[in-house]
Amino acid sequence: MYPLNTQKIRDAYAAYLPMPAQLDPHLRGALDHVLQNPGNLIRPQIVLQMATAHGLSEGAGMELGIALEYFHTASLLFDDLPCMDHATERRGIVCAHVQYGESSAILAALAFINRAYSLTWQAVSTVPPERQRRALAYLEQHLGVGGLLNGQSLDLHYATLPHTVQMTDRIALGKTVSLIRLAIVLPALIGGASEVELRLLDRIALFWGLSYQVLDDLKDMLPGAAETGKTHSRDVALNRPNIALAIGVPSAVTRLRRLIALGDRTLCRLVNAQPEISFLDNLRANLLREAARIDQRACTAQGAA
Repeated sequence: MYPLNTQKIRDAYAAYLPMPAQLDPHLRGALDHVLQNPGNLIRPQIVLQMATAHGLSEGAGMELGIALEYFHTASLLFDDLPCMDHATERRGIVCAHVQYGESSAILAALAFINRAYSLTWQAVSTVPPERQRRALAYLEQHLGVGGLLNGQSLDLHYATLPHTVQMTDRIALGKTVSLIRLAIVLPALIGGASEVELRLLDRIALFWGLSYQVLDDLKDMLPGAAETGKTHSRDVALNRPNIALAIGVPSAVTRLRRLIALGDRTLCRLVNAQPEISFLDNLRANLLREAARIDQRACTAQGAA
């Protein structure tokens, strides 16, 4: 496996969206604004490692990783718009639509999507046709009307839906789990992983995706737990799905521990059979650190109450 170079990933994120000299300054400004503030880029790191572990070239792995990050970036640009979450700040900086206008933010999101599809095709172009078909169908399944788009629409109309655990999970499966499935499962599928391995990877993506959603929901509910640059208690204010609201903070913490335990058992089984993907332990360790921090916040909040 190629050594992971995070600076190389950051450079690729900034460079893989070419901008012509005659590009409108408003659109260029919105694109530059986003490209210069990429976040932690954990998805392309996972994708690159998964891809190279399954025999893809470093170039193909990087293209796929940046493509999936561009899809995610576009979803955030849409999510922040006034017609959706009406956010004004993301990752500690002003949102693109606030600084450059809603139309420029929408066009920037479409630019990221268009480039992401091009990069995805470049990444899969060298594998057998059947794998290409499966990979592109998997991408559409999780980004399209049965995945991310449906989850976002349900999220926006949650006020009219039953505020149940089942509905909250359904939305999380569309919005959060879909993107994690793409990062973990898609590169293995393109690389020709066995059906058994693909099923185990899908289970890990499910457990970790739901875990990250519970973490995000708890951060929104617990004072001082929200990430820097994000507004606290937005789910309450916007009447959006939140598992901690649906079942309470203590039950949400218990659920988080159970999901992590289920993921641990699946990961152990998978790594025993496929030692070359033991790097997933790093992602698990990040999840555990976040869970421990939120667990401490929950205990503090409960004690104060």
